Amino acid sequence: MKVLIVKTSSMGDVIHTFPAVEDARRARPDISFHWCVEEAFAGIAALHPAIQTIHSVAIRRWRGKLLEPVTWREVVGLRSALRASRYDLVLDAQGLLKSALVARLAAAPIAGFDRSSAREPSATMFYDRRYSVPRDLHAIERTRRLFGLALGYQPDLSNLDSGIVPPADGSASIAGQTAFLLHGTSREDKKWPVADWIEIARLLVAREMTPVTTWSNDREQAVAEAITRAVSQTVVVPRSPLAEIAAVIGGSALVIGADTGLTHLASAFGVPTVAVFLATEPGLTGPRGPFASTLLAAPGRSVTPPEVMAEAERLLALKLPGSA
Repeated sequence: MKVLIVKTSSMGDVIHTFPAVEDARRARPDISFHWCVEEAFAGIAALHPAIQTIHSVAIRRWRGKLLEPVTWREVVGLRSALRASRYDLVLDAQGLLKSALVARLAAAPIAGFDRSSAREPSATMFYDRRYSVPRDLHAIERTRRLFGLALGYQPDLSNLDSGIVPPADGSASIAGQTAFLLHGTSREDKKWPVADWIEIARLLVAREMTPVTTWSNDREQAVAEAITRAVSQTVVVPRSPLAEIAAVIGGSALVIGADTGLTHLASAFGVPTVAVFLATEPGLTGPRGPFASTLLAAPGRSVTPPEVMAEAERLLALKLPGSA
């Protein structure tokens, strides 16, 4: 049986799908899984060993170029590739109109959430099979339940396993125990102040850990360089492909991150991860994992570096062999 997963974005949503894929891999070894995902996250989806083929979409890029012939050539090419694969089932794990339209391109039966469960009820018009999943559950659990209903098994929700492992040799060239600082995020109100990142870097050095950070745009580069100027032991990884950054994250002893997709990736790898949420509720979409923790700023205040460091120490102690 060949199943196409449609979960195009965002990075966090893609990562939240991994436990469902792992459930299905174990419960249905007869299924060959393929994935249709936004081109920027193709390398992330490919981290799961059960995924045999990645089909890239470029919805974010296409939206700004709807009248250009190259856009429609790419859409037609995607449709041809999906139909040539002859899928037995398409599983729309996103529940949006855009994901449903992508699913339709495969010309195969589509399964997804029902109207009361989907994020955009209009998407369900395109489904052949619809399943009810409570909306007040974490995104990871919702996806696991959807996969179980669509593919005929009962997921063990007491056990959370993403099924992914980091690419090899990510931090081989960085000496000592590393702590990756993920300061970049999409919104200004989600960002921890630079002074706090500098202070946490100092606390890490005092603990004999090497702070590591990176950047993906000019503003993030300025923050990374400010941390390095203040704390010279900090290692800055140059702007790199996601797969290379994923390797460094996976090889870290600790990750401290803002509300961003790479923080979710660290928790999925099982790296001790402290997520700092300042302007958003982690609620149903926050990082999950055996060594993941979220610190949420109380109204009118921030999260302090000593608070973050105390939580990091707790998670590092949990990771030690023999810890309860």
